[in-house]
Parts: sequence; C-alpha cells; structure tokens
Amino acid sequence: MAQVEATTERIIAARPEDVFDALADYADTRPKILSEHFSEFEVREGGDGDGTLVHWKLQATSKRIRDCLLEVTEPTDGQLVEKDRNSSMVTTWTVTPAGEGKARVVVSSVWNGAGGIGGFFEKTFAPKGLGRIYDEVLGKLAAHVEK
Repeated sequence: MAQVEATTERIIAARPEDVFDALADYADTRPKILSEHFSEFEVREGGDGDGTLVHWKLQATSKRIRDCLLEVTEPTDGQLVEKDRNSSMVTTWTVTPAGEGKARVVVSSVWNGAGGIGGFFEKTFAPKGLGRIYDEVLGKLAAHVEK
C-alpha cells in the first residue's frame, strides 16, 4: 500500500486573511465554491474552522465516490487540516502571503492507496484527477474573494 498525494496551488488577488476566512467558512462560503464533484454537503458541528465536522460525497470519477466525514483543525496560522474519519485521506489547505494584496493557496491531499496493479493506476491517475477538482475549487474561491 503506497501513499498517494495530490497537490494544487494558486495565487489569489486578495488578502491572505480574507482567503483563509473564506476557506474556513464551511457554513456559508465552502458550499458555494465546491465543484459539481461534491454532493450531500452538510455541516454537522461547528461551521467555522477548527472544530468543524463536515460531510460530503466526492465523486472523483464516474465510478469512484468517496463518502467523507471530515474533522477540521487549524494546527498553525493559515492552515486548515481536514481528516476523513471514513478513510486515511488528509487534506491540508495552506494560505500564505504572495506579495502585496495576494495570497498563495496550496491544497494537498494524501492517503494510503491500494496495493498491486490497482494501486499503480491509483498513484498514477488519482493525483491528476483530484488536482483538476481542487483547481476548479480554487478558481471558484478566487472568484469569490476577488470581488
């Protein structure tokens, strides 16, 4: 079983604090910026950053749907970590300054992949697919905060 990682980043023309606040707002902003790959979105506890418990289904491909129940923590300033109770997946959102009035947002997901030939294909193709999904989310985040 190999670890699989998918990482995407984007520079957003908004203050890092505003970008982070939008990402951490699971009650209002997050459902607006998710792509069509996410369904059944529900905040079960909290709703703003640390201590939030959120559920969604992530349809990465026509055949692959993950039922995610995520515990959100903020281990350091500018960082949100979503740990899935239903799998080994951990997604980390990191927001840092990127010059005057700009923020760099990096989203990285890691999980324990399958073994054997299935694991080979997962490690080869899943990061690209998830990267495209998160790139779309980052685009929607940019559109939301750059208003």
